[in-house]
Amino acid sequence: MKTFYRAARLFTAENFIDNALFSVEKGVFNLETETTDPVIELDGLVAPGFIDVQVNGGGGAFFNADQSTECLDRIAKAHGQFGSTALMPTLITDKVEVMQAAADATAKAIREGVPGVLGIHFEGPHLSFPKKGTHSEQFIRPISEQEFAIYARQDLGIKMVTLAPENVSIADVERLVACGVKVSIGHTNADYATTIAALNAGADGFTHLYNAMSPFTSREPGVVGAALWHDNSWCGLIVDGHHVHPLSAQLAIRTKQRGKIMLVTDAMPPVGTDDMEFDFFDGRKVIRTGDRLNSSTGELAGSVLDMASAVRNTVNTLDVSLSESLRMAALYPAQYLDLKKKGRLLDGFDADFVVLDEHQYVKGTYIAGIAI
Repeated sequence: MKTFYRAARLFTAENFIDNALFSVEKGVFNLETETTDPVIELDGLVAPGFIDVQVNGGGGAFFNADQSTECLDRIAKAHGQFGSTALMPTLITDKVEVMQAAADATAKAIREGVPGVLGIHFEGPHLSFPKKGTHSEQFIRPISEQEFAIYARQDLGIKMVTLAPENVSIADVERLVACGVKVSIGHTNADYATTIAALNAGADGFTHLYNAMSPFTSREPGVVGAALWHDNSWCGLIVDGHHVHPLSAQLAIRTKQRGKIMLVTDAMPPVGTDDMEFDFFDGRKVIRTGDRLNSSTGELAGSVLDMASAVRNTVNTLDVSLSESLRMAALYPAQYLDLKKKGRLLDGFDADFVVLDEHQYVKGTYIAGIAI
């Protein structure tokens, strides 16, 4: 059955259309010119649904603490209220048994069609000790056949692995890519040459640009320099006012190839709740102060950022146009993940969309045309 909608304003990812009539049938979006059928009026800006490639938790749920489809559904629903229609549940550095359980939960969620779950992002455990951030040092380790058995699975949807290239051989980067893994560089103290070698081997992403990576300096461009210079890779950027200085974020957006910086949240369980602290899985606590999270040992520990807030911050703090901010939240991550039918609202695309008010607050979120 075809359902008709009229948006006060619609952003296709390419342009804005006022008083836009569109339909949804079997989860597919199409622009329309006229209809005699009933029309649902959407008062606000309809934009492509947000896609977040780094989500550790939300709604009080934490993937490292609970490897279940119920946890994944809770996380997806928590972020759905803030416009995210697709996300990559993220497991940070942990024991291999936890990784296996997370993979099993993800496979079950993919099989059962849990709305919004695209696959799994393993952030670690093959990281750099000096750039571990809040990751648990006891679980950081070289890649082994146990991890490769997980990465090679073909029932996990989209697979991402964040790694430090100085601690993973080029042969293993190539092997990961051959397994269908999106290799992202992060939590790394690598130099520029090592980083470029990993990119040449098939890595194509950078996890939370600037954070937990070797900086750009006069004599050594580092990972940051490689990320900004390399045209065929994508960078995730946390725009929460704590992880990256606004000028640094603006500089990256101005410098990097257009279309290659995407907004990410690195969200933790308090998103969508009033919780002020939660137990980290290694015995520490994570404490919330306003919209900032720190572990009990002092490090920044993810965020309480949601994608709608990331869009607002990009518009209001970084002085990026609304259209480009929306592309950074939807089109560019869709392109990074090679999602051919997401990120745009054009004929034949998935009917994943968000309805925003004039200040970019969410009024409604739809996955495959169904309100969540």
